[in-house]
Amino acid sequence: MSLTFALVVDGPAYGSQNARSAYQFAQAVIANGHRLQRVFFYQDGVHNGSALAAPASDEFDLLAAWQLLGREHQVELQTCVAAALRRGVVSELEASQHALPGHNLAAGFEQAGLGGLAEVLLSADRVIQF
Repeated sequence: MSLTFALVVDGPAYGSQNARSAYQFAQAVIANGHRLQRVFFYQDGVHNGSALAAPASDEFDLLAAWQLLGREHQVELQTCVAAALRRGVVSELEASQHALPGHNLAAGFEQAGLGGLAEVLLSADRVIQF
């Protein structure tokens, strides 16, 4: 039986294991024939969507990994817009609306309100938080 999963990631891309564990879990979900519908990045997890992250050449590039996962498996990558704005992760639209000098939301990510989280809580068979 195939299940639909959603992930909620609270941890930043670097500095804790949460986001990397979420990514590994996402790979396992897909490898086992299940569907990963959405990854919702919340609180410090919104840093996973920053295009300005530049890991050292010998480190795992989690941003690029999330982007590839999203593209290859049609997984929605959403950052909580309120949490992201507080932490300086800004889409082009939000930068325009708030008269900010630039934007840095990485390609493949979109910003959404908590309604995006509520929606996936109702539609997914399993929601796992990291």
